[in-house]
Amino acid sequence: MAKKTRRTEPGEINYQHLHEICDIISSAKNMTKVSQAIVAHMAEMLGLKGCALMLLNRRSRKLEIAAAQGLSASYLNKGPISSAKSIAESLKEGPVAIFNVHDDPRLQYPEEAEKEGIASILSVPIVLRGKALGCLRLYTAEPWEFTMADVNFVQAVALMLGLVLDSLRIAGAYKTSVEVLKMLRPVIKPTRRTLYE
Repeated sequence: MAKKTRRTEPGEINYQHLHEICDIISSAKNMTKVSQAIVAHMAEMLGLKGCALMLLNRRSRKLEIAAAQGLSASYLNKGPISSAKSIAESLKEGPVAIFNVHDDPRLQYPEEAEKEGIASILSVPIVLRGKALGCLRLYTAEPWEFTMADVNFVQAVALMLGLVLDSLRIAGAYKTSVEVLKMLRPVIKPTRRTLYE
């Protein structure tokens, strides 16, 4: 089977669409909303079958789907996604591109991917300060050989997602600490002044 390469101009994707994603991220107040907006935008602008943002649960070592676009409920609920079995190299070593899901041993659920109509997958880690927070995955309906421009673009988006995750976590912790401090602050009653003061 001949490998296909994307027909879009890399410069157009890397700048115009990166700007649009920066706009989505810069208005982030809620991680759920910004995650869903980004995967929807990625799926549309790259003409993907689907896109998913998965976050790593450090206790269970499972990848949990934070947002997805274009994938069926049955595929999303196919079972627990092990960080050690589901394209594990992408969390440890960097981006992993799978040209043909039918014959790649790195997939945890190859039969489900085939039933879903997925041909190729690109998995890019979301890393912050050297620690993997999760991954951003792109799914195509036809076999695609992802170019370096595609990989670099998705890596840039993943880096920004890592920063916004950290920023929202810090903002949430700050808000919580301010609320706690307000509750602990003693109530200061105003004193009345007399006419002779």
